[in-house]
Amino acid sequence: MAANAGDYLANERTFLAWVRTSISIVVFGFVVAKFGITLRQLLRFQGEKAASSGLTLGIGVGFMSMGIFMAMIALLRYYHTLRRLESGEFKPARGIVAFLGALTAIFGLILAVYVVVTARSL
Repeated sequence: MAANAGDYLANERTFLAWVRTSISIVVFGFVVAKFGITLRQLLRFQGEKAASSGLTLGIGVGFMSMGIFMAMIALLRYYHTLRRLESGEFKPARGIVAFLGALTAIFGLILAVYVVVTARSL
């Protein structure tokens, strides 16, 4: 079965959706990392003892890394799908979708645990 123009355009739309998602995750990670640094500076400015921002920095960098990883996977998946469309052997991505979904859930869980732990200390 030969691919038509709609198949190629759908592949591009899917790629762009993955890119938008990865950009959002990178930006979210940046906000989380900067929040800890900003909070520490605010506490110092108010004369209070400032705790280390290592945990928020680590979580933020983790989210940024995940977003970068997703962007790379999106690019690889786009070209893989393009080759399969051209050869007429398209198969849906099951493994990578499950992996990225699980990875996102793990990072969400980490963030939820962090919020609960830090809420008690404020």
